[in-house]
Amino acid sequence: MSSTTARAPRHDGWPAMKGDQPNGRTIALLLLPGVGLLALLFGIPLVSGIFGSFGLGMGAGRNAGPTLASYAKVFGDPRYLAGLRTTLYYGAMAVLVDLVVAIPLALALGRSFVGRKLFNGLYKIPLAVPGIVVAFAMLTLLEQGGFLSRVLHLVGLSLPRLVRDPWGIGVIAAMAWKDIPFMTLIIVGSFAAVPEELLHAARAFGASPLRAFLKVRLPLAMPGITAAILLSFIRSTGSFVIPDVLGASYPLPLSVLMYQAFRDSNWPLVYAIGTVLMLASFLILLSYYFLTARIVAPAGGGGR
Repeated sequence: MSSTTARAPRHDGWPAMKGDQPNGRTIALLLLPGVGLLALLFGIPLVSGIFGSFGLGMGAGRNAGPTLASYAKVFGDPRYLAGLRTTLYYGAMAVLVDLVVAIPLALALGRSFVGRKLFNGLYKIPLAVPGIVVAFAMLTLLEQGGFLSRVLHLVGLSLPRLVRDPWGIGVIAAMAWKDIPFMTLIIVGSFAAVPEELLHAARAFGASPLRAFLKVRLPLAMPGITAAILLSFIRSTGSFVIPDVLGASYPLPLSVLMYQAFRDSNWPLVYAIGTVLMLASFLILLSYYFLTARIVAPAGGGGR
């Protein structure tokens, strides 16, 4: 006698599913609105920009055929090469400052202390402050004759040049102030995902708190930390207002040079600079996946 039972048909309006799992057609239908919107709002402009960097699709009377003139300018003109170096320098230094502050801050937020809830809200305030406000606030604070300079003058001290200086200290400080809460949020979650039992086991085997952090918590949290580094680096290299207000007149980062090309209506150059910035971000993304794979793979194969 057969013991098979028939599954009752569904009458809730959802497509029929085999074994309560959606089939390929159902998944495609569910993904279509989101993927279609991304293709419309991101994919098409992106492809158009890449073609435009080669002088294609610029409209009637402006389409001179494929050309590498804009890329030759970006990689051949000393002004743009210096801009590329400055862009990478700003991004790397801002990320370094972010890490130095965000990791201890994330560790502190993982503990209980008086006023923790209040502090947990206060440190996120920079996330809500527009970049242009941050730029002019830093200008008022750090420039010669600004607030900090006048305070130091009262005690007979002078403030070194921190705005429009050759090292971009004001730019890096403003970028870091803006991005530290963003990086901290990610790292707090990464540290919280590390099981406390592993840390207790390390301490039970004689590891000091510092060694337990360096050998257990930090390696297990590295995928999240590298993601925070990646996102902060992309945000910093794409920043325009902060380096334009606080940076030196030369060399200018690519984001500012891109805006200048836009004001001159040099669209192929605008698209070429944007493509270079996008490729730099893509290389960083590949490095992130490579580093994450190397970090996760040993952990995944440890029990074999």
